[in-house]
Amino acid sequence: MAPMTHPGHAVPLARGPRVDLRPLRHDDAEEFTARARESRELHHPWLFPPDTAAAFAAYAGPRVGNPALASLLVCERDAGGAIAGYVNINNIVRGAFLNGTLGYGAFAHAAGRGLMTEALHLVAGYAFGPLGLHRLEANVQPDNAPSLALVRRAGFRNEGFSPAMLHVDGAWRDHERWALTADMPAGRAATRARSQVG
Repeated sequence: MAPMTHPGHAVPLARGPRVDLRPLRHDDAEEFTARARESRELHHPWLFPPDTAAAFAAYAGPRVGNPALASLLVCERDAGGAIAGYVNINNIVRGAFLNGTLGYGAFAHAAGRGLMTEALHLVAGYAFGPLGLHRLEANVQPDNAPSLALVRRAGFRNEGFSPAMLHVDGAWRDHERWALTADMPAGRAATRARSQVG
């Protein structure tokens, strides 16, 4: 793939050794959709990120600037800020729950390199710090071995199994429920790491 031109530099929300997290922007459309097209084989049948300008506009429209969501891009510093993946904190609930539901994906050029493990650690620090959440949950299809390995590496615990939980790729799919809370070891470590740099 030809080198991407990256939109103007944005101040990252969190920085790790290799990746930065920054908010999704409307002007990310060209790079994001190109990366999604490159990654169709990797993502199918689990993920369907927008791969056209129209699909990206529909995806980004309700996300950019919405306080009930945090749509974050994982950007690789050694590659000039290239988009390596994305993490969405969806369905943020305040009050007694203080919970957000994760959706995430690596793009093909970045898969299998540990960048998303680093990113989830940063996301946890951001969620349990500035966002003030107590709990993150990830719902993963049982056959999605890479995603299950990712949440395990990130310190999430398995909380159960939900049959026919989400409609994905034309059918209702079973999911395992995984969660990380601010008081778990991985949650505390992410919060401490965030406070040391912020």
